Amino acid sequence: MDGTPRPPATPAQALSAMDHLIAAHLIGQQELARRLGLNVTDLTCFGFVLEAGEELLTAGDLAARAHITTGAVTGVLNRLERAGYVTRRPDPADRRRVRVAAVPAAVSRVEAVYAGHYQRLSALFSAYSTEELATITDWFTRATALAHQSLEAIHGNDPRGDR
Repeated sequence: MDGTPRPPATPAQALSAMDHLIAAHLIGQQELARRLGLNVTDLTCFGFVLEAGEELLTAGDLAARAHITTGAVTGVLNRLERAGYVTRRPDPADRRRVRVAAVPAAVSRVEAVYAGHYQRLSALFSAYSTEELATITDWFTRATALAHQSLEAIHGNDPRGDR
């Protein structure tokens, strides 16, 4: 809805609201992963496989997106494959590498578990104007980039984690 008045907020209130959102989503992700017979890291990695679509990821691609080691991603892929979520396919350009494909039945299971949540989010987004959605999308994109920078700092053993 264009021109819907929004209550004023300070940066501290926005940060607090974001912390509450992250906490609620972390708990929600744990519950959804449990319902799907996965752990959160495996579910997150499966999400990256889904996002890639027809551009199948390599194990290295997946490790980079999830900010985990290639050794750890091997364990993730083993668990996802055993649970029936992914298959590994030879890379047509390099037979030494494999690419990861989602199993269609698993995609349907995940979509069914997330359907209600995504419907509620879609309804929430529909209450915002096109301009507001652009701002929200910009904020999510920039905040995600900052989160990735923080992860890189943490993985680089920066004790402050803020470089």
